Amino acid sequence: MNPRDTDPPRAEPALETRRDTGGAAPARRQWPTLLAVSAAQLLVVLDGTIVNIALPSAQSALGMSDASRQWAITAYALAFGGLLLIGGRVSGALGHRRTFIIGLAGFAAASALGGAAVNPGTLFGARALQGVFAAVLAPAGLSLLSTTFTEPRERGRAFGVFAAVGASGSALGLVAGGLLTEYVSWRGCLYINVPVALLALLGATRVPPDHPCRGDGPLDVAGALLSAAGFAAMVYAFNEAEPLGWGSPRVLTLLTGSGLLLAAFAAVETRARRPLLPMRMLLHRARCGALISIGLMFVAMFGFYLFMSYYTQTVLGYSPVQAGLTLMINALAALIGSTLIAGTLHGRLTPAALILPGLIAAASGMLILTRLTPHSAHVLPLYLAPALVLTGLGLGCVIPPTAALATADTRRDDIGAASAAYNASQQLGAALGTALLNTIAASATASSLTSARHTTPSSASVHGYTTALTVAFGILLAAACIAAPLTTTRRANRHGSREP
Repeated sequence: MNPRDTDPPRAEPALETRRDTGGAAPARRQWPTLLAVSAAQLLVVLDGTIVNIALPSAQSALGMSDASRQWAITAYALAFGGLLLIGGRVSGALGHRRTFIIGLAGFAAASALGGAAVNPGTLFGARALQGVFAAVLAPAGLSLLSTTFTEPRERGRAFGVFAAVGASGSALGLVAGGLLTEYVSWRGCLYINVPVALLALLGATRVPPDHPCRGDGPLDVAGALLSAAGFAAMVYAFNEAEPLGWGSPRVLTLLTGSGLLLAAFAAVETRARRPLLPMRMLLHRARCGALISIGLMFVAMFGFYLFMSYYTQTVLGYSPVQAGLTLMINALAALIGSTLIAGTLHGRLTPAALILPGLIAAASGMLILTRLTPHSAHVLPLYLAPALVLTGLGLGCVIPPTAALATADTRRDDIGAASAAYNASQQLGAALGTALLNTIAASATASSLTSARHTTPSSASVHGYTTALTVAFGILLAAACIAAPLTTTRRANRHGSREP
């Protein structure tokens, strides 16, 4: 293969209309887009954690069985993860602004349906619908951001704000979930999406319309079916691995089936006239590095959030609200990292100069927590606060440059697919991290209880948490080693990123 075949295609002239940033009129068009996309990003990220806090109350109110309650989480994850690539292509075909508005309206309606649910089936169906609309909303929003902000300085600020919302949304979801469940109702955790969606819709009305990318050739139906089935099987396998174990026949069957389906998908995409995910996009070195970096970052961070929630509540005795407020340290650090550091330095430094220190900072935060013992004193100031600050800064520094690299210099009709691939990396990383690290923690806890004399449940739990966080530390270091040669770039382009 000619090395030039792996170069990113140049942005098409249709994008040039967004680049007139010399006057006030373009600014009036740009910042409503940022407001709308940030609100939509908050919706998608918030919903990944807020329902977890409300689930015990919802289970009691609706009479869910212990075996079925997981579907309130799994239904959303399967629809979202399985349909993301299709959502990216739909966004390009219908127009990013139109798809964005459809996604917002559908997500709000599905949230209202879930909040009004009177039985488990209605709640599960509403959660699946939320996932469907999130799968078109997320890539459409990132595509709008990428095509609206093209000047390096403004692009850096915009991606910094976008990243701040994404990085802090999970922690905010835990806080909001605890407050709403404790003082309002579990239904409030779903109804809260409606006003946020309306705010985003208000901003979307001021976003300039874009033109659909019709493309050549028929829709890639085979690729759509294979990608949806393959990604859904993978997400479901990760969810099932948590209660059943990675050696379970069901989990192994799902993982094998997922691998075969995705291999068939890749084969179809290389021959399709209008592929759902053009393989040339994954052959570009810097884009591939961005997808790997954010995927592995989410593997480590979602396990980290889970353990912080459990450790603060079961070992330290915090209430759900106190635990959520503790995680706000992480959210504030992510805000600083994404806006004041990554957003300000975008275009002035190579992406690797932000991604690599971000991964190492997050790894350092994990390392601090591996030193915890059941007898550690002054845990909040000596362990939790430094770890939360470092992981937050790291996450805030990684998201903006990886999002910019993943979407920079793509053809206009491929920007939706690039955005979908980026979101898919995040979702798969989050699902894998929660399942993998929770399994490691549970195994280490059980081993500690059976192998050591006079071990209390609390000390065994701490051992399980630190073992899993040691693995998370290793994952982040591996991510830095993989990302270093892939994201180290030299030549500046007009989007403020660098090309190999």
